[in-house]
Amino acid sequence: MSNIVVFGAGGTAGSRITAEAVERGHRVTAAVRRPEATSYLPAGVRTVTGDATSAHSVRELAEDADVFVVAIGGGERELWRNAAQTLVSTLRELPDPPRIIHVGGGATLLTPKGTPYLDEPDFPDEYRDAALGQADALACYQSAADGVTWTYLSPPPLEFHPGERTGHYRTGTDHPVRDAQGRSVLTYEDLAVAVVDEVENPRFSNARFTAAY
Repeated sequence: MSNIVVFGAGGTAGSRITAEAVERGHRVTAAVRRPEATSYLPAGVRTVTGDATSAHSVRELAEDADVFVVAIGGGERELWRNAAQTLVSTLRELPDPPRIIHVGGGATLLTPKGTPYLDEPDFPDEYRDAALGQADALACYQSAADGVTWTYLSPPPLEFHPGERTGHYRTGTDHPVRDAQGRSVLTYEDLAVAVVDEVENPRFSNARFTAAY
């Protein structure tokens, strides 16, 4: 059993990760900006005010944590970069810091040409800031020196949505995982399975991976 802090536990991904972790017997702290608005989280979850961009908050929550899961969203481009920078700079100062599992962007995955999906000319403008912010976060982790252990999980770049939990998925690294029809698809529910699997059995330390059916 691990002590897991989920930043952004009230969101679409974070709430499912929280539920999956609780179901599998882990102790979960939901770190959110408005604890009063998370009554739908499972019983037994400890809910606190927490901010991944605050060094004070990160340091305080790290005291009893084995793993930080970062599933934040809904902000400007700087949000994801600031979170990654704060986590890396704060945790490397601690004697026994928690691991970081960052739920990142699918648009940072590479096309067959070897360029990120976010650089495609038809990439939707409404998602560009978030995609660039997640790219900034990935670059921050990749350039981090010793003292922090991180994993960055990218969902599929297009077909990623709420749905059924199957408990099954396949993994890759920098290119989307595709099925026999050439599609890269995953539900939020099975993203949560992949996150908690990585908590329980780390396979991608200091690396990015992706998951799809």
